[in-house]
Amino acid sequence: MSGTPFSAASGSSSRGHLLTEQPNPRSSELDRLETAQLVRLFIDEDRRPQEALAGAAEGLTAAIEAIAERLRQGGRLFYLGAGTSGRLGVLDAAECPPTFCTPPELVQGVLAGGAPALLRSSEGLEDLAEGGRADLEARGFSGADALVGIAAGGTTPYVHGGLAYARSLGALTVAMACVSTEQVPMASDIEIRLLTGPELLAGSTRLKAGTATKMALNILSTGVMVRLGKVYANRMVDVAVTNSKLEDRALGILADLAGVERTEGAALLERSGGSVKLALLVALTGLEPEEGRRRLDSAGGLLRRALEA
Repeated sequence: MSGTPFSAASGSSSRGHLLTEQPNPRSSELDRLETAQLVRLFIDEDRRPQEALAGAAEGLTAAIEAIAERLRQGGRLFYLGAGTSGRLGVLDAAECPPTFCTPPELVQGVLAGGAPALLRSSEGLEDLAEGGRADLEARGFSGADALVGIAAGGTTPYVHGGLAYARSLGALTVAMACVSTEQVPMASDIEIRLLTGPELLAGSTRLKAGTATKMALNILSTGVMVRLGKVYANRMVDVAVTNSKLEDRALGILADLAGVERTEGAALLERSGGSVKLALLVALTGLEPEEGRRRLDSAGGLLRRALEA
């Protein structure tokens, strides 16, 4: 899916027409509601993000498949955004190493303003289209990589600049926004449009739009990691055993999936170099760890494929 790049100059004075900027008639007297009424209204309105995700299922599916293929070929995944959108990308990227034992450089969040913008707003930087390109260049972004440009209203020049640069390199580009393609085209290979509607607090896209974006990123990164073999059944078999909580989780996985008692599981983990995936393969097949590693390598890291072999 591709579109014509959005022109900041032509659209900045008319942002009020955007779906994410329009006033919500349901909250026209938000300041007059009793607190209990306000809470009920928010709870009811927060059903919209799930509906938006259902409408974006096709785009999410295509993005997961395409990104997983890029990563199999040695590429990396980058999230690019400003403000809330950028912070959500950074959050999702930061969760990948502890959840899936991925190297920190495999999934990266790029935020306008960098690390300081995580704690202090730097919203003015989103208007700099050249900033998106510069920040990607600083990370060594290449045509082998995948970029997810996140912009709730779809108009952020910083994101458009990054997407344009990525496309010029031949990288995979995914545009994620909470407005329709008709309202704001975003030149990209794949689009994920999360149509959550007007916010209860007009224009505050940290609300429904932010919720839908977080949910979409959860699905995107988890789906990619499933495709890459980081998951067996519904367990995080590539989890890194770096503290007591994670060791307990690893031993629980071995007990549930291979019927291994905790003492035996701890010994298996030690023999397998702390790899839950390898320990499972050894427990389920009786292979020695060295042969198990070879079988996993030949199966592309997919435990199920290695077991079926």
